[in-house]
Amino acid sequence: MPGRPAAATVPSVVVLDYGAGNVRSAVRALEAAGANVLLSAEPRDVLEADGLVVPGVGAFEAVMEGLRGVDAPRLIDRRLSGGRPVLGICVGLQVMFDSGVEHGRESEGLGQWPGTVERLAAPVVPHMGWNTVRPPEGSVLFRGIEDERFYFVHSYGVQEWAFDQSIQHMAPPAVTWAEHGAPFVAAVENGPLSATQFHPEKSSHAGIALLRNWIATLPRTGRLDHRFADPAQESTS
Repeated sequence: MPGRPAAATVPSVVVLDYGAGNVRSAVRALEAAGANVLLSAEPRDVLEADGLVVPGVGAFEAVMEGLRGVDAPRLIDRRLSGGRPVLGICVGLQVMFDSGVEHGRESEGLGQWPGTVERLAAPVVPHMGWNTVRPPEGSVLFRGIEDERFYFVHSYGVQEWAFDQSIQHMAPPAVTWAEHGAPFVAAVENGPLSATQFHPEKSSHAGIALLRNWIATLPRTGRLDHRFADPAQESTS
C-alpha cells in the first residue's frame, strides 16, 4: 500500500486469540493507533510480539478457562519475566488479580497483582457508559488525556488496592481510579504489565490516544516483521 511505513519501523502487537468476543474492534483500534496487529494464539507470535494485548469480556471464570486453553498463563508469565509489555483490557484487567468472585463462586486468576474482583458496590449495575478517571501524576497511559472520558461496560471490579506500595527498590504501580457507586480500579501501570477496566477500542479518540501512548513504550525488536511482509497480504490491504 503506498505510504505505508515499512514493517521494521512499526511495533508489532498480538491480540491474544483465545475465543474472546469482539476482538476485531481491538485490532482495528490498535492499527489506528499505529501498530502492526496480528490476531493469534500461536506461542511464538505471543512471545515474540513487541506487545501483547489480552482482551476479555464476560465472566471471569470463562475468560480464565479460555486463557488456560491456549496456555496463556505460562506465556504471559514468560513475557513479563523478560520485561515484554502486556496490556489487559476489561476482564483482561480483572484476571491479572488473584481471584474473582461471581455469583458466590470464587475463581483463581493469574495472580500478577494481589486483590479480588467483586460485584460493584453500586445501586445500578452494570456500569455502562462514559466515565471520567483519576490517573496518578506521571501516568504514561493517560499522558495528555487525563481529563478525557472512557467507555465502561462491567458489573465487577477491583475496589481495594492490596499491593504493598512501600517495597524498597521497587517503583510502585501507578493506579488510576474511577467511581460508580464507590471507587474502583480503572487502570494499572506496573512495569511491563498495564491494564484498563474500560474499553480503549470503544472510547473514541481518547481510547486511540491511550493505545498510542502504550504503543510508544514498546520495544521495536522486528521479530514478527516477517508476519507483515507477505506480498499476498500487501496486495489485499
